[in-house]
Amino acid sequence: MMKTTVTPADIGKIVRDARKDAGLRQHELAGAAGVGLRFIVDLEAGKPTAQVGKVLQVLAALGCSVEIVPPPEADATAPAAVHDTGRRPR
Repeated sequence: MMKTTVTPADIGKIVRDARKDAGLRQHELAGAAGVGLRFIVDLEAGKPTAQVGKVLQVLAALGCSVEIVPPPEADATAPAAVHDTGRRPR
């Protein structure tokens, strides 16, 4: 299995290419994804601080998929402490 590392610039190029292939203008993609035009401009430029939730919205609007593969040593029986529930200790 080949391991690939994706950079913000790579994501930006994928988004731009997929948008153009779909025949969409940036503002049309922004509307379809529920994000602002400035976000699309920044995302396509490879802005490294783009909000991951919005990036996922844009990718979904384009029909792109994302796969995250845990490292081989990750175990499905890992203690619950490594799974963030969003709750903070009191």
